[in-house]
Amino acid sequence: MFSEGFALERIRKIADYQFGKGVGEKLFPKEVEIVRSKRTGRIKYIYLNGTLLATLNPMTGLFTMTIEGAKRVLAAMRFKHLWVQISDEAVPFVERGSDVFVKHITNLDEEIRPGEEVIVIDGKGEVVAVGRAMLSGIEMKAFKRGVAVKVRRGRSED
Repeated sequence: MFSEGFALERIRKIADYQFGKGVGEKLFPKEVEIVRSKRTGRIKYIYLNGTLLATLNPMTGLFTMTIEGAKRVLAAMRFKHLWVQISDEAVPFVERGSDVFVKHITNLDEEIRPGEEVIVIDGKGEVVAVGRAMLSGIEMKAFKRGVAVKVRRGRSED
């Protein structure tokens, strides 16, 4: 079994790869608690002060974020990416877990690729939800209809 120091370094490197250089250290300070699977021993959950920040997906090897984790990621990014901004009228629905439809997007990161972890923000830049991109950023801008982000968790669900 690897040491906890090795595990911390590993999750930071994954976060740097997924969200950008330098995010891992800010997202996961040394005080984080790393929970492993009882069956496999693999890293499963990362907590900070009892609050779940992220889950490591064993299929992709990448993180799925909670609302708190997304707030930390957004604050840690030097250049904001992997975000979708939605209209004020869509916020109440999305924060309760409804998917983000293309017609409700007001701004976005054009570099988004389908399947990536995406942070949904409101007009003030506050995190509304987290989910998985169903379309690329360019497609989200070009299309008039359809689901852009499959929401996993909205802020009022926490």
